[in-house]
Amino acid sequence: MQQDDHHSVLVVGVGAAQGLGAAIARRFAEGGFSVVIAGRSEAKLVSTVAALKTLSPNVSYVLGDASVAADAKRFVQAAQAIAPLALAVHNAGPNNPAPFLETTAASFEEHWQAHTLAAFHLAQAALPAMLERKRGSLFFTGASASLRGKARFSPFAAAKAGTRMLAQSLAREFGPQGIHVANVILDGVIDGDRALSLYPQLAEKRAAAGLLTIDAIADAYWFLHHQQRTAWTLELDLRPWSEEF
Repeated sequence: MQQDDHHSVLVVGVGAAQGLGAAIARRFAEGGFSVVIAGRSEAKLVSTVAALKTLSPNVSYVLGDASVAADAKRFVQAAQAIAPLALAVHNAGPNNPAPFLETTAASFEEHWQAHTLAAFHLAQAALPAMLERKRGSLFFTGASASLRGKARFSPFAAAKAGTRMLAQSLAREFGPQGIHVANVILDGVIDGDRALSLYPQLAEKRAAAGLLTIDAIADAYWFLHHQQRTAWTLELDLRPWSEEF
């Protein structure tokens, strides 16, 4: 179990206040951690921090791009400057479906950078800080696309599969050194601002639509971080009751 005395949590890939990244940040802020959120939109970060500060004063943000090594290091340094880093979460990355023959190399590379490369940079920045204390957690937000590549999802599926394999490799290397690495596979539509802006009809029937609620997912991250090391989870598979799989 990771200790809850004064430590920091870093959540990379935070946008709107009603998004998964913000929900994870909110759960750990409510649990007493100092929380640093990071993302590419300063307007969204400022708004999200303002919302989170109504729950806890120990929330701040860093602006940058997780797929850039120097930015990933800045994110970790910002969290470490507040308190020893207990948890780093990679939650960044887009999904822009398209027919394969219309998918550009630039789109394929963009997905890989946002998901796989950014996860790599965050791991390289966060792990040294955790190894000094021989404890910490490193979690990746994954997707069912890493298990099955659906039609029109080739860039996203390849990128998420790469992140999943990165998590497996890191867990085997750093687990024996006290670091809990986990990949959280989300299977279904997330009930957040991004999905609801793309599919506004879901808002009217969200209770019956079987959406993954962001606060329930955040609870799962809290659970993972507080697992006893004698029974750590490498891969957690989450989906709503109504999802076909």
